[in-house]
Amino acid sequence: MEFKCIFAGFGGQGVISMGTLLTYAGMVADKHVLFFPSYGIAMRGGTANCTVVVADHLIASPVVDNPDVVVAMNIQSLDLFESKVATNGLILVNSGMAERKINRKDVKAVYLNASGIAQAAGDSRMANMAMLGGLLKVTGMFPVDAVEKAMPKAFSPKLHSLIGKNMEVLKSGFEQAEIES
Repeated sequence: MEFKCIFAGFGGQGVISMGTLLTYAGMVADKHVLFFPSYGIAMRGGTANCTVVVADHLIASPVVDNPDVVVAMNIQSLDLFESKVATNGLILVNSGMAERKINRKDVKAVYLNASGIAQAAGDSRMANMAMLGGLLKVTGMFPVDAVEKAMPKAFSPKLHSLIGKNMEVLKSGFEQAEIES
């Protein structure tokens, strides 16, 4: 098993946090993991993305030209990364921030209103958790409890009081995610 993932959005959407959490969850699940962040000088509002590779075997390189999975938190990220996804890959779209459908017919798509899920839970900043839940459901990468066990390691101590709410939103994303045919 190997998943080469790119998480993309703008600063403030929790893209780097999502990648960090998935990386820690991979370690909890006894997988080999690699995390490679990339963001501009303007952290809030600037572009942000990260590469996460999760595998059953050693990972040779952080370079991912054609990811298996792209998680696009906004329309700009969808526009930038849609063409780079490997054939038979997967694109998860935050449909609350990117209204269009993907143009490709050779990849699978998940349209999840992560922004709406987070707003319904009372905190729009948790859209990344809904997307992570959707990713876990449609890939079967590892169980949700691996993420829950990883949260205290991935989150700073001042955010530990929010773990329960984050898990609530993650589970909502998990429940609502469906691959579109």
